[in-house]
Amino acid sequence: MKFIVSSSELLKNLQVLSSILNTNNTLPILDNFLFDIDQNNLNITSSDLETTLSSNINVESTITSKIAIPAKLLLDIIRNLPSQPLTFSINDNNTIEINSNNGKYAIAYMSGDEYPKAIVVEDSSNINIESNILQNIISSTIFASGNDDLRPVMSGVFFQINSEKSCFVATDAHKLVKYTRNDVKSSSPLEFIVPNKPLNVLKNILDDNKSSVKIDYNTSNAIFKFSNYKLVCRLIEGKYPNYDAVIPKENPNVLEIDRSQLLQATKRASIFSSKSTHQIKLEIKGNSIKISAEDVDFNNKSEEVLNCTYNGDDITIGFNSRFINEMLNNLDTESVRIELSSPNRAGLISPIYNESKEENIIMLVMPIMLS
Repeated sequence: MKFIVSSSELLKNLQVLSSILNTNNTLPILDNFLFDIDQNNLNITSSDLETTLSSNINVESTITSKIAIPAKLLLDIIRNLPSQPLTFSINDNNTIEINSNNGKYAIAYMSGDEYPKAIVVEDSSNINIESNILQNIISSTIFASGNDDLRPVMSGVFFQINSEKSCFVATDAHKLVKYTRNDVKSSSPLEFIVPNKPLNVLKNILDDNKSSVKIDYNTSNAIFKFSNYKLVCRLIEGKYPNYDAVIPKENPNVLEIDRSQLLQATKRASIFSSKSTHQIKLEIKGNSIKISAEDVDFNNKSEEVLNCTYNGDDITIGFNSRFINEMLNNLDTESVRIELSSPNRAGLISPIYNESKEENIIMLVMPIMLS
């Protein structure tokens, strides 16, 4: 039994699918790619039980077979072959032989029937989102999500969509991002929390064009279908925190500044900050902002002054430089607005100008008390 496939096409798909694999699987079968060949269609699957990703490739074949091939070994050999057609021969002695232009390579395989069955999403609802929009949603929020096992609801992005608009939120209790869109709507309200891992996989494989991503979901699982991929994941159970309650409404001190200048200055300051707190200090007075950092353990310190536009009382406030850098890195705008109320209350960062009138983003960062 044989099938022929392009090595470059196979490699592209295997590299994407390998992002699902864990290094310490409880089931040995999950160290394999599942190859499901049905005539001219090859469906390849990888899974960690919580998340399953599959892709379809066209092949030259007349066979029907289902086998599990060791993922690392297969990926290593395909990665080191030049682009060419490869012939896979499935033998009765539980080996699959790969024939290239210059050689042949035999790999032991397992029965595909041992591979876990894909999750079936029953009684599902669905929504369609353009791939470039979904990519923006994920990129704009996921960096703010947490990874604390004690607070699993924060280990993902909260999707909240109704007939008027959509809202996507991520937080780790130290920082928060609220990303809203006016062009993603649903006739029936929906809410669910998607874990970080499948979202990171999606972010890397969604294309920039406006192809449609169909999302089928129920109370416990979701399926994302687009292009030749299908990703199935378990949703995070639990009630998401009341994020609107922590966003301060009265922020009389408003700073506007060039995003790139501020980002570079905070990056430089972070080099001199304490390695335990990563604290930088912002002193805002008149139309200038002084950014300073000090590591008292090693007697290292830095200080820079930038011009800005400021309306409010003089204020000195401390932040974790890593959080500020992450937020500024994930904003695609020339200038940003920073809204503050007091040194012990959260600050808000937002773009002054959005390229798309359909989106709005607010980033919240908690301060560090200055000693």
